[in-house]
Amino acid sequence: MQNLNTIVSATRDELGETYQSREKALAHGRALTRTCANAIRAMHRGELSEARLAVTGAQAEAAQVAAALTDYPALLYAGYVQDAHKELAEAACLLALIEGTDLPTPESLGIEAAAYLNGLAEAASEGRRHALDALRKGEHARAESMLTAMDEILSALATVDFPDAVTSGLRRTCDALRAVVERTRGDVTMAMVQDRLMRSLKP
Repeated sequence: MQNLNTIVSATRDELGETYQSREKALAHGRALTRTCANAIRAMHRGELSEARLAVTGAQAEAAQVAAALTDYPALLYAGYVQDAHKELAEAACLLALIEGTDLPTPESLGIEAAAYLNGLAEAASEGRRHALDALRKGEHARAESMLTAMDEILSALATVDFPDAVTSGLRRTCDALRAVVERTRGDVTMAMVQDRLMRSLKP
């Protein structure tokens, strides 16, 4: 028992270092989440330049989270980190959907697969708002294009058939997305039918 205090002291120091790294990661994770929320709001306002800057800032925050946890990989997969990474995937993927560009990859964002896929599903759900905004402006083709992208994402995600423990609940996220896609399909279809009817009534 002569080494008891030495052992406890050493483990206390180790846990203290882990705690400090965790606190840094938490701070960057909160900043990452805020920045992603700002990016999505900017997208819905049509301020895409501001949204791009916010997404770039969010990626920088994600890199700082990873740097803070370099020596503590177990913490990198903690819920609060993965939630922040999901927000990054959502913002970056939504921006790509709105701009009609290729989706970012998990590797390019520096996040792991489950967080990315859940974020992609959330981005598709956010696409509903973009589609409805387009319908209100009479931009039916843009609304239909977003609906098509949402449907393609849902179909692709449905092929990821693994337990929730592996995918972080992707199946539930897809169930919610499926309902959003069907509501959006109904809205877009109704708007297009009404548009055709109005055109046919014009002299």
